[in-house]
Amino acid sequence: MALTLSLRPPTDAAHSSGPRLDEAGWLAGAKRRASANCDARPAGTQVSLIVVHGISLPPGEFGGDGVERLFTNRLDPRAHPYYAGIAGLRVSAHFFVRRAGGVMQFVPCAMRAWHAGTSAWRGRERCNDYSIGIELEGTDTRPYTARQYHRLARLVRALQRHYPIAHVAGHSDVAPGRKSDPGAAFEWRRLRTLLGLTVPARGRR
Repeated sequence: MALTLSLRPPTDAAHSSGPRLDEAGWLAGAKRRASANCDARPAGTQVSLIVVHGISLPPGEFGGDGVERLFTNRLDPRAHPYYAGIAGLRVSAHFFVRRAGGVMQFVPCAMRAWHAGTSAWRGRERCNDYSIGIELEGTDTRPYTARQYHRLARLVRALQRHYPIAHVAGHSDVAPGRKSDPGAAFEWRRLRTLLGLTVPARGRR
């Protein structure tokens, strides 16, 4: 199991600064690319978990539009040999953070994005119901960038201002054995430091 984070409420300063979300859960300043791969959360469900993913399309290549096309059902199976096996998938995440720190948003946070699949967190199944999915452009083995860590930390705090989020976990934590991202290259302790957490995080790294 990877190291995961238990969050504490943001400070008053964090409450008053940083990017904001509107009532529907769209982040100010993020580039919007609306995805159809979402639906309503179950009635009465509170968002309490962030799931961190890693993705690149084609695998190991950065800067292209493959992820955007996958999440908006426009991926051409003829564009790359790898795409033939995934072009029919109907998946999305709420956010996608580029290597240079740019943020794209595909699903408003009030809606359920189809990012975690069959999953469970601390005995509770169907993580999509109560989580927000954040994809980082990367691979399991290549270091993520400093700008991505800083952007992710700011995004986590922005989300905390609107939702009672208590934990951050990796896709590999909510779907162990099935998923491996964000992988060994992701530095959970680095994120913990950026979030100002002093309580030791759970896990091996």
